[in-house]
Amino acid sequence: MKSHRLTLALCTAFLALSGHAYAEEPYVAPVTAYVKSNVATWINDPTVIKAVKDQDAKNAALQQPDIDKLDKQWRAEVEAPAKPLIDSVMAHPVSKFLKDKQAASKGIITEIFVMDDKGLNVAQSEVTSDYWQGDEAKFQKSFGVGPDALFVDKPEKDESTQKLQVQASFTLKDETGKPIGAVTVGINIDDL
Repeated sequence: MKSHRLTLALCTAFLALSGHAYAEEPYVAPVTAYVKSNVATWINDPTVIKAVKDQDAKNAALQQPDIDKLDKQWRAEVEAPAKPLIDSVMAHPVSKFLKDKQAASKGIITEIFVMDDKGLNVAQSEVTSDYWQGDEAKFQKSFGVGPDALFVDKPEKDESTQKLQVQASFTLKDETGKPIGAVTVGINIDDL
């Protein structure tokens, strides 16, 4: 009899914890709504899709050591005076397009970056700390899940603005619906 009560108590505790762990956080719905009604309307611009497809083709033969080397180069360039890899990404016409979209959001969007099918940066509105996002949840829980995936991460306080920000990431698809990359959008939830 004691073992049945203990089992029932453990099951009840597990279910309570599981229910709590899977409850949607209050910021997820407004962030999801913002991304769907604002970002989704322009992120599938043919110029963005073409840039991702072009980089997918260019990087098709890259192996993990090549990706690691590029990521190491990017990380070193963040603090270096010469930034050839970073400058090449920031000079991409899609990076300007993303900067313009960020500016038009009037502070709601804090950053936007587009990744290829390996998780490498294609274009971005702000310089990221690393080049390869493929080892991070933002890529794995969007591109890694499938064509309709949307992942809203936990909020973090931005040290410079002291505002809460969250990253929303989702899969980019080509005109046939095939996943080709991902996009991450930083959202200032204090101003949303």
